[in-house]
Amino acid sequence: MRALLIVNPFATTTVAKCGEILAHALGDKVHFEVRTTSHRGHASEIAAQAAKDGIDLVVVHGGDGTINEVVNGMVPAPVDGKVPTASIPMLAILPGGSANVFARSLGIPSSPGKAAQQLAHLLVAGEDRRVGLGWAETQWFTFAAGLGFDAAVCELIDQQRAHGKSANPLRYVRTAFRAFFASDREKPSLTIYRPGHPPAPDLFFAFISNTSPWTYFGLLPVHTNATTRIESGLGVFALRTMDLFPILATAGQMLALPGGPATKQILRDDNVNSVRLSSTRPLPFQLDGDFIDNRAEIEFFAVPDTLTVVAPSKTAG
Repeated sequence: MRALLIVNPFATTTVAKCGEILAHALGDKVHFEVRTTSHRGHASEIAAQAAKDGIDLVVVHGGDGTINEVVNGMVPAPVDGKVPTASIPMLAILPGGSANVFARSLGIPSSPGKAAQQLAHLLVAGEDRRVGLGWAETQWFTFAAGLGFDAAVCELIDQQRAHGKSANPLRYVRTAFRAFFASDREKPSLTIYRPGHPPAPDLFFAFISNTSPWTYFGLLPVHTNATTRIESGLGVFALRTMDLFPILATAGQMLALPGGPATKQILRDDNVNSVRLSSTRPLPFQLDGDFIDNRAEIEFFAVPDTLTVVAPSKTAG
């Protein structure tokens, strides 16, 4: 099997000599070369070339942002809701970020060493999973997207990381409070459109998820759309209020309730094929935890059965 290991040396928990760890775990089962990223978007360029070269397996050692780049590099855009999958390499993950949401949702350990051992076992056993992805007009996302508040938090975190600060749970909490009090909490601007439903106006922000949990707070899973699965449709989660106490109560339920919160202040739909968000003013937009830009309108589609990932089976996961 021809494999390529893409390493992001700037990921939060990247370990030294990642190639040696993987080689020790896999032995002679897989022959791979190692490429190290040097700038934003580089992982996408490397992955696109790997797909052209007929590489069988792309192993990513990095965080969710690096994984997103790799997926966008090697998976072509959908045509009429479908993707030609014959030339897409399999994907494997050695987590190296702060949250590692996509990997953890697939049952992959956060430790790169343990993940390498699991990867070796799965490759020998021939075990993998077919998963779906989310499409946001021009880009894929693996686990979540957002318009509004959470994207504003991602933008601030990106700015802090650019100055050498780590993205840990405490920093996210402080940054979330900062973004909350800086936001416009009086005038909802967002409307959500879903097939088969009337428009849902007067919303402040929205999360679109491709799996559950939506993210992790340290070791704790954060649930918004509990029955959304990576093999099915997208989860829609939006709030009708920006009052502090309902927000805090909702955040507590997202951490404490495996089924996710459910109140009158929430719009929630756990499996939809498509959803369009429209705002009367541009709002921050994020994909897989990375701030993209400000958008006033964006449409999302679920594209099932798109990518083969070397991960425990759905039953085992």
